[in-house]
Amino acid sequence: MASFEELKSKYQSVLKVVENNQVRMANLHHENGKLLMKGTAPSQEAANAVWDEIKRINPRMDDITADFPVDPNAKTGPAPKAATTASTAVKLYTVKPGDTLSKISKQFYGNPNDYLKIFNANKDKLTDPDKIQPGQELKIPAA
Repeated sequence: MASFEELKSKYQSVLKVVENNQVRMANLHHENGKLLMKGTAPSQEAANAVWDEIKRINPRMDDITADFPVDPNAKTGPAPKAATTASTAVKLYTVKPGDTLSKISKQFYGNPNDYLKIFNANKDKLTDPDKIQPGQELKIPAA
């Protein structure tokens, strides 16, 4: 199991992307053998840049847990200790065999009819809500 310092060193380029994109880091620590990163991104582009760098370093993301919800009103600089950002969180989900957007929607939102939220958040990789492939990584926006 990697130490905090080892993981921090491994993901140093992610921390640089966080800084360069004015993502406000709220939490960076070691938990259950993983590096835990939480922050608030000023734009979806900034959040995507961080995710792209994380996936470049470790596509399986098996030693990191990260959360970078978008808050365009967030001020740059250190986050307050009691920062709450869950309402705008974007999660990542890897499509499994047999999945449909409706099934994924029911899992995350409790309503299969909310599948368009997922489709609209992934228009960069989806052209038809009925055509998803196992292994695809989809953004799941907050409810």
